Amino acid sequence: MAVIALTSASGSPGVTTTAVALAFLWPRPVVLVEADPTGGSAILAGYFRGTRGYDVGIVELALSALSPSDALREAIGLIPDTHVSLLAGTRSRTQAAALRDVWAPLAETLGQLEENGQDVVIDAGRLGLSGSPEALMDTADLALLVTRTNLPALSAARTWADAIARPAGDLRQAGILLIGEGKPYGATEVSSVVGQPVVASIADDAEGAAVFHRGSQQPKHFDTAPYVRSIRASIEAIHGVIQRRRTALLAQVNS
Repeated sequence: MAVIALTSASGSPGVTTTAVALAFLWPRPVVLVEADPTGGSAILAGYFRGTRGYDVGIVELALSALSPSDALREAIGLIPDTHVSLLAGTRSRTQAAALRDVWAPLAETLGQLEENGQDVVIDAGRLGLSGSPEALMDTADLALLVTRTNLPALSAARTWADAIARPAGDLRQAGILLIGEGKPYGATEVSSVVGQPVVASIADDAEGAAVFHRGSQQPKHFDTAPYVRSIRASIEAIHGVIQRRRTALLAQVNS
């Protein structure tokens, strides 16, 4: 598939939770990158409930004297019994400034992983923060602005939509990932207001999301519950969007 980056315009619509859920339900090996500059590793503290300490991650990658590809290999860790490798984020917000020069080479290295059968899901945090991983967003095959559908969230999303916009004909794409479609606005209304296509929608299911947000125990019928079903549907939609664009551009080149 490709490199998918998730970000938000304001508040906490569920970027990290969605990134974790996408990674763990992804159909093939995937690298989950925690690039949120706010620090504190929401994944280690949330999904792992603090049972997995910070051992190595993006800070060590930035300090490494190895080549970018070798440094990445040393900085990620395979999560046992899964197909997910984690590049843990910073331990403190003060470390974000030191990562300014690492985002561009990291973006290039992540883009090469597809050749090895690996995809990438990036939690890029909120747009506009100091130390924000703009290079990761700019080079991602698909940049998704995660938002809820209430008026304050959509107002912020519309303000920041141009930050993820792509030129016409670009192989890279951008779009909206909704949390809680229809509460109160639907995909068509959101797309019209924000000016970006809605790629997928995640169910507003607090119980299901809590499994990935704070490592809660899986409720009964978890695999068939609305949250997991919507994540799986979103993965299919993401794959379809990327594949259709690649096919269309390839046809243009060959015509």
